[in-house]
Order: sequence, then structure tokens, then C-alpha cells
Amino acid sequence: MIYPITAYGDPVLKEPAADIPQDFPNLKELTDDMFATMYHAHGVGLAAPQISKSIRLFVIDSEPMMDDEDKGKGVKKAFINPEIIEEDGEEWGFEEGCLSIPGVREVVYRPERIVIRYFDEDWNEHEDTYDGMTARVIQHEYDHVEGILFTDHLNGLKKRLIKNRLAKITKGDVDTDYKMKFPLLAKKR
Repeated sequence: MIYPITAYGDPVLKEPAADIPQDFPNLKELTDDMFATMYHAHGVGLAAPQISKSIRLFVIDSEPMMDDEDKGKGVKKAFINPEIIEEDGEEWGFEEGCLSIPGVREVVYRPERIVIRYFDEDWNEHEDTYDGMTARVIQHEYDHVEGILFTDHLNGLKKRLIKNRLAKITKGDVDTDYKMKFPLLAKKR
């Protein structure tokens, strides 16, 4: 199933998500659907709040972000109840975008390395270290389950410069090649 992507302005994107219990129904099906939705929208990551589910789950496939020397080193994985337990290294800037905020891209600075604890779809616990582009994709998606958007990392001037574009997204005044759910349109019905 391909889910509509929840657009900027929906409160679910700003709320910290809840932990997932081990008896959560159809979790494998949900992660498969999230991968399908992510690929359909040409994304490299998708968090459950982006499909209006306030649970601590995200999927990534960082392979498309790898440069020529790192081809084949991307990570395709689901992260259940993740917790970043360490971030270190030099902060580096990269222009990020978000499926929930189409057409807006800004430079965000993040630490180069992370250690994250999480469960896989079989409820095996992992503690892994990631760096570079894969760490960035994970940090971006992890922010979503914490109720943080990449735009929250911008300084006041940058936020003011994109304010009108964000307002248009909230109202549904944006073109995408994937289906979206807009908060203000839903309220009018």
C-alpha cells in the first residue's frame, strides 16, 4: 500500500512519537508499505509520522545518496524504537529536503557520526555506528520520531525566508508527483 505523505503543518509531525509494543499488529506489512511509499515518492527515508502514524519507526535506503567511491555501501533498513545514544565528529553541512516539505531545501549541519540503538523487524536489538551520508539520513528520520523537522535546525533569518513557502505547503498549494495529505484541506471537509 502506498500511503499519502503528511504535509508540513500537520501536528503529528511536531509530536514526539510513541514507542511500539512488540505485539504491534502487522508491523512487517507496515514497514514494507513504508519502503514502497518512500520509493514511490523518490525518498531515501520515511518516518511513521510522515504517514500520520505517531510511532517510533522509520525506514531508510541511503544507497542513492552515496557518491561514486561509496557505491554499494548504502544501508537499507527499518529502525524500530530507535534511540541515538551518541553523536560525535565534526558537524558538516548538507542541503536537506523532506517529503513532507516538498520544494524546500536548506543546508543543515549535523555531526558526522552516530551510535544508535534500535530493534529490527524481528525484534532483535542492535547498537550500530554510522557515519557520513547514512548517519545524516538516520539523523533526519530520527528527528521525525522526536517531533523535529529539518527546518527547525535553521536560523531565524532562513526560517523567515521560507515562511511563505511553508504556508503554501500547509494549504496544499504545492506540486508533487506523489499523493499528500494536507492539514488545512482536511479541516475544511
